[in-house]
Amino acid sequence: MALPKISEARSLSDEQLDAEILAVKRQLFQLRLLLATRRLQKPHEFKHARHRLAQLMTVEAERKRAAAGGASAPEKSAGTESGPVVE
Repeated sequence: MALPKISEARSLSDEQLDAEILAVKRQLFQLRLLLATRRLQKPHEFKHARHRLAQLMTVEAERKRAAAGGASAPEKSAGTESGPVVE
């Protein structure tokens, strides 16, 4: 089983993204439960679930930054650097 692609996460709507994050967190909980009761058959699923959760949370953070940054962040021009002036 290959690791999921981030393009799949980017194609989700905001509601689907939230639902998927919740589902992956539940899956991780179930995997920890199986590990604690020594019934875990596929330990590689931890890696896949954590990877997927990181992708989903990255996409969520990108969208939040784009929504907040696009409305109020001033652009920095090349000639307006702050700092000491050296002549």
